[in-house]
Amino acid sequence: MMAEKEARVGIGGSRADNINNEEPPTKDSGLRNKAERLHEFNEAEGYIIDINADDTTKTLGIKLAGDGHTVLIPQPSDDKHDPLNWSWAKKHLILFVVSFVSFLPDYGSATGAVTLIPQAEEWHTTPDYVNHSQAGNVFMLGAGGVIVVMLSAYFGRLPVVFWFLIVSTATAAWCAGATAFESFMAARILNGFFSTVSQAGGLMFLKDIFFFHEQARKINIWASFIVISPYMGPLLAAFITETQRWPVPFWVFFAMNVLGLGLVICFLQETYYDRTILAVEQPERGSRIARLTGVAQWKSRHLRNTFRQACWRTVSVLLKPTVAISCLFYALTFAWAVGINTTLAMFVTPLYGFAPRQVGFFYFTPVVAVVLGEGVGHWMHDALAKRYIRHHKGHFEPEARLRIVFFSMPFVIVGLVLIGQCFENAWHYMVTSVCWGMYVFGMMITTVALNSYCLDSYPEASGEVSAWLNMARTVGGFIVSYFQVTWAEAQGTKLSFGIQAAVCVAAFLFIIVLLRWGKTMRVWSGPLNFATT
Repeated sequence: MMAEKEARVGIGGSRADNINNEEPPTKDSGLRNKAERLHEFNEAEGYIIDINADDTTKTLGIKLAGDGHTVLIPQPSDDKHDPLNWSWAKKHLILFVVSFVSFLPDYGSATGAVTLIPQAEEWHTTPDYVNHSQAGNVFMLGAGGVIVVMLSAYFGRLPVVFWFLIVSTATAAWCAGATAFESFMAARILNGFFSTVSQAGGLMFLKDIFFFHEQARKINIWASFIVISPYMGPLLAAFITETQRWPVPFWVFFAMNVLGLGLVICFLQETYYDRTILAVEQPERGSRIARLTGVAQWKSRHLRNTFRQACWRTVSVLLKPTVAISCLFYALTFAWAVGINTTLAMFVTPLYGFAPRQVGFFYFTPVVAVVLGEGVGHWMHDALAKRYIRHHKGHFEPEARLRIVFFSMPFVIVGLVLIGQCFENAWHYMVTSVCWGMYVFGMMITTVALNSYCLDSYPEASGEVSAWLNMARTVGGFIVSYFQVTWAEAQGTKLSFGIQAAVCVAAFLFIIVLLRWGKTMRVWSGPLNFATT
């Protein structure tokens, strides 16, 4: 027990050099020690991620990665059921399932961007009016995520994904079978609320099964599924609607939901595990069906958060200034991605005379941009983190994650400015394609940086920070999609997109604030002191 205690203090970085001269325990120190047991992170001193594996370290009992010097954070237990101890194959299968289910919400949402015109013709209205169903769906993608993490903190991860995905599958079928706009809009709103389950809460699964030094690359993979999905939907829908009626793309979306539900039933695991409880005292895991439906988690609910605590967790995270600032920055920069995506057909169809097939080909651009962003980020996020750790004697601060935004934001800003120029000056569509790709490439890298920063700052709130960032992204897009076209028609695309770029420049000041004062704000606001991770 003493060895375990000493290891925790050393990793937390709070009293590693004063083990034999500890202060008398107080209520506040008890909360700090509880927090250190949960995630080995201290607000004032950050993470100790790289150490020399000398005799002293071995005496302390700190568990290291295979390289012999990278500290495993969190420290895994000796229980085979601890998700950190699962095999590489099992962990990455879960990563794939979570990523695929996270792909579905924006894919289904953006599918409607291509079907606007035939739906408007069938229901004798305007495409802009039909687009209200799209806006409602986008808003619910964010609002539903906040509810997801509340329920997950109380009921467990797996059953919430299972039950939400069942309703998402049913409402996807309803979208395809709707015969009136009112029915279609109701289906779209409900589908947005329930389909967001893994997109908003996916970070919880990644935090549960991967160590700190692995998380940035896994977030990069998960985020790439999310960022690429709103472009894959219109791409495929455009090809389908050229020869088929508009419901067919939504039946394809329904089939993808069925596949996602099947993957969850067969392969997704309950990843919540409380390492502060001894292995012999862990609650019964129950059968596969019991874990999937939530029966097993219900029996052990007294070991997690009360329902009131589960709800307050979500609110308290947003009260942390660094999280609030991160969300505000994300809303002001990613909103234009949603706005462009949901209204693109209205711009390029009259400008370039594109038929549905040409619109579909045009969506290859952001798909390629996301793939490039994932590839660059897969190397760059880790490279910058390792460089910081090397220059700070093994210590790591979450704010280091944001340094990459200096690289990504020029692509975002220049891309937006040039898109406006392309539309107003009728530049060649290939130029427009490249400019759009620049913006998407920049936002892909920025998305991973923000998720990693917020997760590193509050590792016990993986679901909550994920939900709020998702909310910021979708609410911003919800607002912009209502006025993107009318704004461009009133003032011209050169001015409207130029203003969007100016907003991104102003928002970048928030990153500078976080880099300069982020740690001060984290220390001032204190830890969350949640009962569980």
